Amino acid sequence: MDTSLSTIAVVGLGTMGTGIAEVLALAGREVIGIDISEAAALGAVASLEASTARAVGRGRITEQERTDALARFRTSDDLRTAADAELVIEVVPETYEIKQQVFRELDAIVSPTAILATGTNALSVTRLAAESQHPERVLGLHFFNPAPAMKLVEVVSSVLTAPPAVEAVTALARELGKEPVAVGDRPGFVADGLLFGYLNQAAAMYEANYASREDIDAAMKLGCGLPMGPLALLDLIGIDTARTVLEAMYSESHDRLHAPAPVLGQLSSAGLTGRKAGRGFYTYDAPGGQAVVPDALTPAADAASGAGRDVASVGVAGSGTMASGIAEVFAKAGYDVMLAARSQEKADVAKGRIAKSLERSVTKGRLTAEARDETLARITAAGSLDAFAEVDLAVEAVAEDLEIKQQLFAALDKVCRPGAVLATTTSSLPVVAIARATARPEDVIGMHFFNPAPAMKLVEVVRTVLTADDVHATVRAVCARIRKHPVDCGDRAGFIVNALLFPYLNNAIKMVEQHYASLDDIDAAMKLGGGYPMGPFELLDVVGLDVSLAIEKVLHKEFRDPGLAPAPLLEHLVAAGCLGRKTGRGFREYARR
Repeated sequence: MDTSLSTIAVVGLGTMGTGIAEVLALAGREVIGIDISEAAALGAVASLEASTARAVGRGRITEQERTDALARFRTSDDLRTAADAELVIEVVPETYEIKQQVFRELDAIVSPTAILATGTNALSVTRLAAESQHPERVLGLHFFNPAPAMKLVEVVSSVLTAPPAVEAVTALARELGKEPVAVGDRPGFVADGLLFGYLNQAAAMYEANYASREDIDAAMKLGCGLPMGPLALLDLIGIDTARTVLEAMYSESHDRLHAPAPVLGQLSSAGLTGRKAGRGFYTYDAPGGQAVVPDALTPAADAASGAGRDVASVGVAGSGTMASGIAEVFAKAGYDVMLAARSQEKADVAKGRIAKSLERSVTKGRLTAEARDETLARITAAGSLDAFAEVDLAVEAVAEDLEIKQQLFAALDKVCRPGAVLATTTSSLPVVAIARATARPEDVIGMHFFNPAPAMKLVEVVRTVLTADDVHATVRAVCARIRKHPVDCGDRAGFIVNALLFPYLNNAIKMVEQHYASLDDIDAAMKLGGGYPMGPFELLDVVGLDVSLAIEKVLHKEFRDPGLAPAPLLEHLVAAGCLGRKTGRGFREYARR
């Protein structure tokens, strides 16, 4: 099998095919771009000319390198021009019929030693290979969009693929400056296999009117550090494309989490396929446009939920990292803060933690010494909840245990003045069950901060069926004053972020259980292919496997979906005491501090 791969044909000159051709031409390969559409071919040439001109302008390549790359790229509308290619990459529409026809025709054109690669992200490579007279030379080569910028390439082997073919394209990917990840043949492979399940759940969450499209997207960007929210990403990918991928995944897994949300089919059938159509979950300035424009669903700028209650003083109950961080946030915003713990000693330790945090901010130039002193002076450490007698807002930040929180709220009910707002920072427990521990459940609301509270901008504002409108308005106004971004959600397990994040993490664990891919390859795939700041196993070890398991169990209990059952491997690691970074071992081992 020829492994020099100096002449490469790209069949299909849409956005992805054109991007792949650009990468190959700039890397010194002779590239034959083939498309039955003359307009597509002309568009590919124009795109390559424009993108290489921008690269010259930015100093990334020289004018001579641009000239050479353009000279190495030629187009044709005849598949027979691929005769001399040592590698053919097809990027034609995502249907078996079209791709199989291309492979059948290539069999009669190219050398028996040429490698045939499909760019599919949803269809079976094995099924496509079976149509070829030489299935051993067929594999998957899945680039990510935009191909010139994205580093990940998934190299997909079927049970029929010859190892030399895999080795040749893996070496090519590295020479192109990409990061190749070896995966087996299953719909979605690694990155899309995890990504599209998450996107599907976000679409279902929106369809259920649980949260607005803006709040869902803001929650995942601000709460998880993602470059795009899931609904905006679906619009970018193409809602019809996403539905095709999910259908392929569901046909193999029969996991309800992969069954396409009905809204995806409805939008696709209506031609509202996302950016390319000018409208999908959002409305854009034009077909193919990037700028979102207001539509009937866009929240009004003054869409506050009415007048709230006055808040001048805040009580924070707890002595851990989250309680300290929340107290710091409120004090920085000018509130008088009462920080109460189970003992004066614990409260003093918590305030000391805040002092160290403020000092670090001064050292880094983020805070003046005067502002540090003023902030610290606003915080009073107390060893009893009795100190909350006159606060306007009481925020609970104690252990994530329903019984403990209910006991605390029963105490707050007795201590806090009538009209005080009582907020819980729970991330997974039912807020209404906490509220019912008081005689004033209408005053109780969820206010879920993210860790570390001083740095993370998101707060999930969780209304129960009993929460008063002015309590909701109060908390949103408070969020604005402390410079946090509030998102509204109802009182159900996981709220927005954890309900979308933890099934994704659980599915990553299942991939490892099934020996489909390694920890390192999965982490690399999600960082390079999905733009995630951390891979799923890095994140699990940081969060804590015991915490992750507890959240998975809550989600499974609430939604009764078999696909949400915690992966056995997660349960086994927790049972063994391997809880992540805090114990020195989780999915990976860490040096003891």
